[in-house]
Amino acid sequence: MYILSYAGLLLGLIILTLLLTWHGFSEIFYLLLTSGWYLLLLPIVWAPSLIFAVFSWRLLFPTSRTPPFIHLLMSLWMGRAINTLLPVATIGGEIAKARLITLWGTSGIDASASVLVDKTVQALSLIPWGIIGTFLLFYLAIDNEIAVPAIIGISLLGIGIGGFILVQRAGMFSYMAKFMSKFIRTGNWASITDNAEEVDLVVLDLYRNQRRFALAVFWRTLGLMLETTEVWLACYFFGHTISLLEALMLKSLTSTMNNIIFFIPNAYGIQEGGYVMVGALLGMSPDFSLALSLATRIRELLIDLPGLLAWQHIEGRQFLNKKRTAT
Repeated sequence: MYILSYAGLLLGLIILTLLLTWHGFSEIFYLLLTSGWYLLLLPIVWAPSLIFAVFSWRLLFPTSRTPPFIHLLMSLWMGRAINTLLPVATIGGEIAKARLITLWGTSGIDASASVLVDKTVQALSLIPWGIIGTFLLFYLAIDNEIAVPAIIGISLLGIGIGGFILVQRAGMFSYMAKFMSKFIRTGNWASITDNAEEVDLVVLDLYRNQRRFALAVFWRTLGLMLETTEVWLACYFFGHTISLLEALMLKSLTSTMNNIIFFIPNAYGIQEGGYVMVGALLGMSPDFSLALSLATRIRELLIDLPGLLAWQHIEGRQFLNKKRTAT
């Protein structure tokens, strides 16, 4: 998986560099520089979507053992930063989320089960999100031809998610633990296998509560829709006003594409290519579309980078505490 992530990172950076070179560094960065400090407002209008993601995640814990809101918000912030800035194939951040809330008092079983189901919720929310963008292609009568591959991609994504849910409901953790027990002979592996079975039971309970699960998908999807304001406002700052529906279509199709091609960290190059392709349908020039994509990445510096540093600080303190205890 790590080899795939690093290969994806290299491929994405190559695509990004080629796009910027082909369409002109100077024109793209001129647009960014002439917009001034107003672009710093973009992470602010994006930030509420993180709150909606917390609303979603809170529903994936047993009601009597729901962690405090601030713990979920902090771990979600740091987990997202890891997935965004590090080549971890969007998995490393989920593991960090589970570890962080465990450090803050949540049981490992509840943390593991909630993160596993939350990953399914994240994927499922892409289906209505992608359908919204595809519907707007028809509604705005922009280009029906691009809608066909979009529908095929969403359908394939739905099939993959369905398979992932079936595997979870069949007891994925237990099967993995029992398989690994054939190769690992440590004395405490039996307890790990027992915990895996408990995780599977909690996962099944979460899926049985269909109302809470559906509500979790709803909050995630609503959070994705809220990110549209970032694109709309960036276009306004660049002097190319578009409607909210057009911004919704642009954000939906590009972010769905980014998530489908998950093995390229942070969708480097993929996001930019998507903005160029979909932006052309809205009359945007390639250099404008690339500047727009880079403007939305400002939050990676102002929100994600601090999150990554905060995670490093917490893990560093844990390491030093263990070292002191050992000595």
